[in-house]
Amino acid sequence: MGTRTRIVSVAVALGLGLTACGGGSGGNGGGGTGGAQGKDTATVAFRTPTWILPISAPGFTQGENEIFTTALYRKLYAYKLDGSRPDNIDTDRSLAQPPAVSDGGRTLTITLKDNTWSDGTPITTKDIKFWWDLVTANKDKWASYKPGGFPDNIETFTVKDPKTFSLTTKKAYNTAWFVGNQLNRVVPLPQHAWDKGDPKTTFDTLFTAAKDPKTYATNPLWKTGSGPWKLHSYAPGGEVVLTKQPTYSGTDKPNLNKIVLRPFTGDDAEFNVLRAGQIDYGYVPPANLSQKGYLQSKGYTIAPWHGWSITYLQLNFNNPATGPLFKQPYLRQTLQMLIDQPTISKVIWAGMASPTCGPVPAKPGTPGGQGCAYPFDPAKARQLLESHGWKVTPDGQTTCQDPAKCGPGIPQGTPLKFTVTSQSGFSATTRMFAEIKSQMAKLGIQLTIKEVPDSVAVTPACKPDESKCDWDMSFFGSQGSWYYPAFASGERLFQTDAPVNLGSYSNPQADQLIDKAQFSADADALREYNDFLAKDLPVLWMPNPVYQISAYKSGLQGVEPQDPMNLMYFQDWSWKS
Repeated sequence: MGTRTRIVSVAVALGLGLTACGGGSGGNGGGGTGGAQGKDTATVAFRTPTWILPISAPGFTQGENEIFTTALYRKLYAYKLDGSRPDNIDTDRSLAQPPAVSDGGRTLTITLKDNTWSDGTPITTKDIKFWWDLVTANKDKWASYKPGGFPDNIETFTVKDPKTFSLTTKKAYNTAWFVGNQLNRVVPLPQHAWDKGDPKTTFDTLFTAAKDPKTYATNPLWKTGSGPWKLHSYAPGGEVVLTKQPTYSGTDKPNLNKIVLRPFTGDDAEFNVLRAGQIDYGYVPPANLSQKGYLQSKGYTIAPWHGWSITYLQLNFNNPATGPLFKQPYLRQTLQMLIDQPTISKVIWAGMASPTCGPVPAKPGTPGGQGCAYPFDPAKARQLLESHGWKVTPDGQTTCQDPAKCGPGIPQGTPLKFTVTSQSGFSATTRMFAEIKSQMAKLGIQLTIKEVPDSVAVTPACKPDESKCDWDMSFFGSQGSWYYPAFASGERLFQTDAPVNLGSYSNPQADQLIDKAQFSADADALREYNDFLAKDLPVLWMPNPVYQISAYKSGLQGVEPQDPMNLMYFQDWSWKS
């Protein structure tokens, strides 16, 4: 998800929501120095991956697939968001040195480090060129492709020698953006093992094999990898076992011999196994957070997993009835000032959420909500409405009294009445909207909350004359609405006609600032973009929950810090001796 689309159903958080079906063997209990299945193994609550090819496919971009493929096939670049490296490149885990930039920022020359495939064959620029040929010939089937983006934005791709290649872009980009949001897609592929000669034939062969999960553990295609792990066994919808790759050439060699990925039918099933001590790494459902002390007494460490993410309530600017209301900045400000983000974060999310203030996330683990442009202020919200021609009727129905002040397309008598389409299955989300509904009712703004299993699917981007454009507000942020790649720019979310701009927000100044963050070397460009959209409110900013509340056996080392971009590096894990 580009977020590499790091999302489920286009804009929900990726992930380890762990509601997939499946079974898995039980454990033997386990103390602090050894796992549920022994000291060389860790057992992990994990939705069964459904895609093995390290070229993303539409419908298969869930986070568990990214974690799975990255364990088997290393990307060209890995990233760290701790501010310690230029352009956030994790130099230790990456297959290449950071790029050398020339030609006014248009040419990036990349040198591969010395690494091998699991069969001992060196990883060279042949493997990069193989990837390049596959995605350029089949980009219409690649989930990370956006017309005009990578690879359309490359003027020339040049192999210089077995270790060096270069990319020259059609125009100069902000290097941090290009490295974080374009080069994150490049994965060397084993040309010597996979190449059928023609990129379309080869691609079709690989895609067909990737769509047949029952053969993942036996198909010879998947035996040649570059990652720290190899696939030992795979049960469709069930348990997946990874074993360490003995010929792995990276510096981050696995400490454990085996990782067992166990799916569960839901939160209750997972939590019961966690309470019984039969799993080494799982999660605490928000509804069970009160049992944190019990888990700690049984030898678990509880660790919130902070995501590089934002959470928001989408507004449908193209709805023919309510769109004219949302197009009024004062009304968006009014609605934002009735969302008590700090209190909701603390009380409803049990401190496991923090306010979102704008489109660029707070640094992972730091408190959000410092200086939001429109803090909770019902008195000011009322003042705004009344000064713009509204007759405020507390606990009744507020209506437009003076159309000249209310704004274009808002006739006299128009009510402030909206339906929120929200996710079902999350008790904290249900309680949050009950609180917001109550606050808005105090100013005569009536909210109807409609919960559905997939709120993204039923609230698409739309034209005003389409029947599917009758939705008002949409929420899909129970585990965060959007997870970013390394560079948190807005061209996929908030630019006019952007692919995940479900509410059809459009502002020429925002477009200019998004372009500036993408193309300019100005370090302040991202801050300018954030500050403008924080005030312009393309969406309503909402409390941003942690990705999950992880629980792991206290003897399991190397789990933290948990990666804010939601990868898992099982090779770092080990048991205290």
